[in-house]
Amino acid sequence: MNLSSEMSEKATKPKLLVVCDPQRQNQDFLDSLGPEYEIFVVENAQQAFKLLREYSFDAVFSDQSGFPPLEQAAVSQQAVDILNTIDEAVCIVSGDGTLLWANRKAGSFPEPIRIQLAELSKKGYDFFNGLISKGRTARDGQWRPRKYSLTDEATDRYFEMAVTPMTNQKGQLGQVAVVIWEETSSRRLRKRIEAIDSAGRELVRLEAEAVAEMTVEQRIQVVQDKIVRYARKLLHFDHFVVRIWNRQNNKLEVLFGVDLPADEQTEVFVSPDNNGISGYVASTGRSYICNNPEIDVHYLPGLDGVRCSLTVPLRLHDRIIGTMNVESHQAGAFGEDDRQMAEILGRYIAIALNILDLLVVQRYQTTGETSQNLNQCVSEPLNDIVSEAAMLLEDYIGHDDIRHRLQKVIDLATQIKSGIRQVRSAPKGILGAKPGKPAYGDQKEFAGRHFLVVDDEHFIRQTVADVVEQYGCLTDIACDGREALAMLKQKKYDLVISDIKMPFASGYEIFAAARDADQSTPVILMTGFGYDPGHSIVRANREGLSAVLYKPFKVDQLLGEIRKALDVTRA
Repeated sequence: MNLSSEMSEKATKPKLLVVCDPQRQNQDFLDSLGPEYEIFVVENAQQAFKLLREYSFDAVFSDQSGFPPLEQAAVSQQAVDILNTIDEAVCIVSGDGTLLWANRKAGSFPEPIRIQLAELSKKGYDFFNGLISKGRTARDGQWRPRKYSLTDEATDRYFEMAVTPMTNQKGQLGQVAVVIWEETSSRRLRKRIEAIDSAGRELVRLEAEAVAEMTVEQRIQVVQDKIVRYARKLLHFDHFVVRIWNRQNNKLEVLFGVDLPADEQTEVFVSPDNNGISGYVASTGRSYICNNPEIDVHYLPGLDGVRCSLTVPLRLHDRIIGTMNVESHQAGAFGEDDRQMAEILGRYIAIALNILDLLVVQRYQTTGETSQNLNQCVSEPLNDIVSEAAMLLEDYIGHDDIRHRLQKVIDLATQIKSGIRQVRSAPKGILGAKPGKPAYGDQKEFAGRHFLVVDDEHFIRQTVADVVEQYGCLTDIACDGREALAMLKQKKYDLVISDIKMPFASGYEIFAAARDADQSTPVILMTGFGYDPGHSIVRANREGLSAVLYKPFKVDQLLGEIRKALDVTRA
């Protein structure tokens, strides 16, 4: 009987599949079924299961000896089917790296990945074989997988793999099971986030000396050049514009842009209706991706050839100060990842603009010009003297006379700083605070306290120090982890405020050093947008971290966490 031809016929009879050894075939039974059924006879479970996968039967008959192998074949095939439908690649590899079995996903890998798979599987096999040969056994009966990374440079694809040993009942290693999953999207996203973080840090790295004498237009140009350079690198746009919210007339005014029409005269107000996507984003605070400008109700006709746009708010703390808009001639150019990247970049842009307008300008426009100039000339060099002397102390262990003199230098520099603080007639306005008397508490609130502020960003460490010094405390400043660790060994501080990501030491290492020096010393860690590459926050929280501040933060947030850390009650 030709099974393929018969199964293709449009028969109306019920179809029966009979599994039977030819030597034990009961012909009388088959004949009794007569012409009422279409009967197909196979010799074993493997043949039966092949037909069951391809065709539909009304019933299956098998002698008693055929049931166990038929059931086993069905279960095995179901397992194979399941492994072929999951998104991960699964395979079994021998000790020499030979691929013994692979599901459909694993079989589709390009040759470079298959080569790496064999090499790393053998490496994993050798690792577990070494443990087993030394008498090591699996914890709770299950080995912890060994993980490796694979890269296909030709296609820029990334994979992770986990190798687990397969042992027999005697505990002997036969082969390894390997599970592989693709990490291309998450790896690319992680790289983009790191690029955004790096760009943002450079964006806000503005030296006061470089911009102090500039005009408003020149200062804007400094920021514009940085913003455009990093935005073009990260977002790949054809047109770009930053608008600032003028709250006096409620307009979104163009601050600068790239490839804008020369006659850009369109007035855009902060309103969700009839003011384009930028007006909608500024009024709602929600980002917006436009994939079809021709039919989008919010899109205002403008540049020719635009097929996709992305607009995000520029957010400073909880306040919208403007919008950033990028446009592309390519349809679907911006997706969800781009939106997230643009939002983070937008926050950095807002901080950079705020630094120029609030920190740098106000720093040189205080009412106490004479004391301000004195502070400018003396305060920062004194901080450097304290830092350098503290590091030299580490180099002269055993030279008591030199160490005594260096300590005297530190003490004298601290006294000078204390005197300058007392004669300063007007504190600087920073982080949203107005020039004048402190807006968030009593001037003597932290009197007699000594703080250490650590950050590799000049403006961050200086502005934090400026804020807290308005309330009566003294501050030492460290510009990296190495300086901070040296200073913590030489002096006891009432509070340490440190960034998480810095050269030479992480935020957790600063925390640990402060607690080693004095277990009661409170520590506050700072980070930008929750970025914590070394898991400093999690580790320090377990050991008594006082607080975490997420940049950008407000003055009252900073002071509130300091009060909690010092257990200070506001009057």
